[in-house]
Amino acid sequence: MGDQARTAWLAWLARERRASANTLEAYGRDVAEFLGFLARHLGGEPDLAALGALRPADLRGFLAERAAQGDSTATRARRLAAVRGFLRYLTRHHGMAALPLGALRGPRPKPPIPRALSAEEARAVATEAGDAYATGRHERPAMQAARDVALFALLYGAGLRIAEALALNLGDAPLPGGEAALRVMGKGAKPRLVPVLPAVREAIAAYLRVRGPGAPGDPLFIGARGRRLDAAVAQRALRAFRRLANLPEHATPHALRHSFATHLLGGGADLRAIQELLGHASLSTTQRYTAVDAEALLATWRRAHPRAG
Repeated sequence: MGDQARTAWLAWLARERRASANTLEAYGRDVAEFLGFLARHLGGEPDLAALGALRPADLRGFLAERAAQGDSTATRARRLAAVRGFLRYLTRHHGMAALPLGALRGPRPKPPIPRALSAEEARAVATEAGDAYATGRHERPAMQAARDVALFALLYGAGLRIAEALALNLGDAPLPGGEAALRVMGKGAKPRLVPVLPAVREAIAAYLRVRGPGAPGDPLFIGARGRRLDAAVAQRALRAFRRLANLPEHATPHALRHSFATHLLGGGADLRAIQELLGHASLSTTQRYTAVDAEALLATWRRAHPRAG
């Protein structure tokens, strides 16, 4: 019964949920592994009654076996999602008894360690990104080049999220001789004050000279046609410069924010201060950067210490 039910469920996913071929393949494999586990666990192929009598301990046993087989946390989380979906399908479409699985929590993948650029790479992006407009056809190359330098200098120099920077208006522009700190509206409409380096202020002033005048409520960073710059355009601009400057694949706008925090930490900044500058609600989010800094120290040790090999 198990294999027939699995086949019917996959057909339903393809027809009703329009699941992709990759999803169907992965979920089909996951449920097949689960049914194989149950056959060993229960001493025979499970029928609908046996499946309806499962308990959370049975699923935990399956996940434990998969962990022993080397499954990663993310893979086990996906397997659990597939099994839940399969059992839910049997309940709704084949009259199987509902299972008490609501309290069962899957394995939580660890958040990835942020990938920062080196100080030299980040500096290159923040000062030379406009070089990508030296070749090719662009509607306003001088404006676009100065805009990208100003934008990426702001991301690296102040640790802003790309959405925070693109939400700024002309009246917010941090210019030489202006307010000491930039007021930024972060996630959850939570404001924070961020100091802006003189070099960043100069880059923004240089951009505004070629951008042209506007009202205080107009967008600070604009596209070639004068509308507020889209994040996808900024990401595409950095990809073009990344290829030009032979930078690593993780050189993205968000990597500049990671680099800001990592380089501050490496320079001795207090973790609480970095939390405030980044606008993190929880210190645990900011603590991810300690892992980045530790990795950098280990990499330096491996390169320099004569016994590291």
